[in-house]
Amino acid sequence: MKASFESLTSTGSNSFLVRKFEEKSFSAPYHFHPEYELTLITAGFGKRYVGTNMQDYFPGDLVLLGSNLPHCWKTEHKPGILFSGSVVIQFKHDFMGPGFFDKPEMKLIQQLLHNSKHGIQFTGNSASIQESIADLPNEHNSFNKFLRTIKILHQLAQHPDFVLLDQQNTYPDLSITERERINAVIAYIVENFQNNISLADVAATANMTPPAFCKYFKKISRKTFIEAVTDYRIDFALKQLVHTEKSIAQIGFESGFNDISNFHKTFKARMRLSPLSYRNTFMKKLI
Repeated sequence: MKASFESLTSTGSNSFLVRKFEEKSFSAPYHFHPEYELTLITAGFGKRYVGTNMQDYFPGDLVLLGSNLPHCWKTEHKPGILFSGSVVIQFKHDFMGPGFFDKPEMKLIQQLLHNSKHGIQFTGNSASIQESIADLPNEHNSFNKFLRTIKILHQLAQHPDFVLLDQQNTYPDLSITERERINAVIAYIVENFQNNISLADVAATANMTPPAFCKYFKKISRKTFIEAVTDYRIDFALKQLVHTEKSIAQIGFESGFNDISNFHKTFKARMRLSPLSYRNTFMKKLI
């Protein structure tokens, strides 16, 4: 499994794309494209993968992604939830003409787009912005849609509450070839961390021998490949512990640990608490 390149084509009447999706499960694989992407989740739950970051998504989740930042949304089916929905706005840096964002009036938006290379999740009260985004697919006048999109970007640039999702991300500074290679590796982790992972297989994904790959991955990501896989597994387990009533053993297995004692040992080393203590501590905070 590799991070696939997605080619986006706007219609002849628009310089950017505004699309509404409603499907049983989000079907896009882990992928990247040169366009910026603003995604508002309107229905459904699951896991959002942005670069090396993994978090839960939910209705109202609002994220801006930078150019060539790999991402995907994986649906988790829940009783009573019939479909997943989103509104997606995609545009290139020059969709309003070369140098447009360099103008003084665009200073705030320029900073917004710069920060988007890490992925930005907008938190706090963004209800009015979400309403504007949700209604944008209903705007059939191209000029009005254009103006409304600029206004949305300006509102987001002024929004005080946000989180940078992949703060360690240095991938946008890599060459295109190196970026595609590391994206393929991260895609392999995203698709396989819940299962047994073969170092030989992931090294082959990067067209390297296992020893060369281990050195390469540590140089690019500043952590070993095993540490990166463990990060995904522990993060997945954390969310299962606080958002489900599954047993500790089931969560350990579903997170990719094939030995429960190893799950307990690894979890406690990372979190300074056992899985059960972590769950109990979290639940006490809710009371």
